[in-house]
Amino acid sequence: MIVEQIVTNIEQMDKEEVAKRHKEKVYLESAHLVKRIQRVTTDHGTEIGIRLKEPRDLVAGDVLYMDDKNMIVIDVISDDLLIICPRSLNEMGTIAHQLGNRHLPAQFEGDEMLVQYDYLVEELLQNLQIPYKREDRKVKQAFRHIGHSHD
Repeated sequence: MIVEQIVTNIEQMDKEEVAKRHKEKVYLESAHLVKRIQRVTTDHGTEIGIRLKEPRDLVAGDVLYMDDKNMIVIDVISDDLLIICPRSLNEMGTIAHQLGNRHLPAQFEGDEMLVQYDYLVEELLQNLQIPYKREDRKVKQAFRHIGHSHD
């Protein structure tokens, strides 16, 4: 089977519509969510080729295939993350500036800043005394570098 477009996202579906279908999952690393062309295998052994026509990243919950009885859904493998919890605007500005200088992509969930684990960033957080924790957590989308230049 070759998938060229996403059917929908499970978050946008009626709960009853989701519940009545058998679900197969494709588990991807968050870094693979940016790949428009890839070969994957579901947790039930179904092989799928993904060749998206539109330039978009995959997101956790994307439905690759659906009929009246079955659906195949993208899920994400947990990442090793640093969860940064600044206590003030000053701490947020300081760590955001430091991470920006390192071109490290971040995501935000509520008041938490999420970055992929890096021992140098952990040392920096310890030195700056900014609260953080390290944990395995699923993210919905890929950590993406934003291109720019220093012209």
